[in-house]
Amino acid sequence: MDKKNFAFDRVNYILLAVGMFVVIVGFLLMSGGGSDENNFDETIFDAMHITVAPMVTFVGFVSIVFAIMRKPKDKE
Repeated sequence: MDKKNFAFDRVNYILLAVGMFVVIVGFLLMSGGGSDENNFDETIFDAMHITVAPMVTFVGFVSIVFAIMRKPKDKE
């Protein structure tokens, strides 16, 4: 197979996987404590859930876009 026909190279796939992992970590950080009808958990309003987790998720999405837009190097 001719590798010039591929849109991505190995580095693109690695960056894409890292970006997806960072997005998943951001969503896991956003998931808060459970509140129900009888018990209200105020930990959903702390800084990690409101500020840090969306920033981590945004960085993950930006890295995914970078991995897609990155042009592979020509090896000639």
